[in-house]
Amino acid sequence: MDKAKKQRLEKKGWKVGNVDEFLAFTPDESAYIELKWALSKSVRQRREHKNLTQVQMARLLKSSQSRVAKIEAGDTTVSLDLLVRSLIVLGATRQEVAHVIAG
Repeated sequence: MDKAKKQRLEKKGWKVGNVDEFLAFTPDESAYIELKWALSKSVRQRREHKNLTQVQMARLLKSSQSRVAKIEAGDTTVSLDLLVRSLIVLGATRQEVAHVIAG
């Protein structure tokens, strides 16, 4: 948001901040969410790069297409374990997984 717009909103009584402030996330919580989001994004990119459908990937994971969709959407019910396992199933090396985690 540009500075002028922010000033106009604040002048009208609006509080302008970021998601972390709005949801009262601690830095640890914010880092955890960013980590899961980066892993989810990487799973989708790797799957698409391999020209796999969600159904095909689900077969590799021995899971369902809806679970793959949740993995890629960053659903809160998806564990870090499943995110990392998904990347490994798609052929990611430890170094590549570490690179995603490192940001």
